[in-house]
Amino acid sequence: MARIDRINEEIRNELAKLLPSLKDPRLSSGLVSITRVDATNDLSRAEVYFSVLGGSEKEVAQGLRSAAGFLRRELAHRMQLRATPELRFTYDRSIERGTHILEVMKQVESEHKEDE
Repeated sequence: MARIDRINEEIRNELAKLLPSLKDPRLSSGLVSITRVDATNDLSRAEVYFSVLGGSEKEVAQGLRSAAGFLRRELAHRMQLRATPELRFTYDRSIERGTHILEVMKQVESEHKEDE
């Protein structure tokens, strides 16, 4: 595993630990998960992908953006990095796409059984 991959995973783990400590009501509207982190090689920025179960993606995104400074400071305290990246939050649609694909596959399977 490459160094940047290990750093991405460590950032993801630390952010996941920090999320429950955030008091923003926008973040408690549903289950928020950090799904992936992609930091640049120079660690100047990190794209943080998140998913939401049972809440508003827009509200959660606003809450995370509001907490970005706090989260970055906490990462700096917890991790031994020469630079702590600026955090940018992006909603991860892969879970939605996966669910949609499963629904389509079930529908096709059901139609196939009816044709037999």
